[in-house]
Amino acid sequence: CTVKKYKATTNSKHHHPVSENVLNRQFKASKPNEFWVTDITYIPTNEGWLYLATVMDLYSRKIVGWAMGKNMTKELVISALKMAYKRQKPGKGLVHHSDRGVQYASCEYQNLLKKYNMTGSMSRKGNCYDNACIES
Repeated sequence: CTVKKYKATTNSKHHHPVSENVLNRQFKASKPNEFWVTDITYIPTNEGWLYLATVMDLYSRKIVGWAMGKNMTKELVISALKMAYKRQKPGKGLVHHSDRGVQYASCEYQNLLKKYNMTGSMSRKGNCYDNACIES
């Protein structure tokens, strides 16, 4: 039995629109709820892979929202964003940065950003450094 040590967490081969890179590697915030960064990571367990979607506030570097599940779905990232929004109650204009994954580009996720009055920002194609602050 071979154990895979790497599992892809970004599927950017989709036809959804992508946001421009508003954050542009400016990883310092001057106040809470100014910039949030998001990502999905995976955790190997005895029962298989679990996926963890996180939302981090760049000002405090705290994880303000998260969700865990067996599948890497848009529902997973939506749950993490809803938790962050409910806990932090950010004002209008927060910049929300993610990779170009299909979960973040989905209509449902983008509609939630609009509902929450957030400005979407996405990493450039194939450039993990654009989201380095949460990747690490």
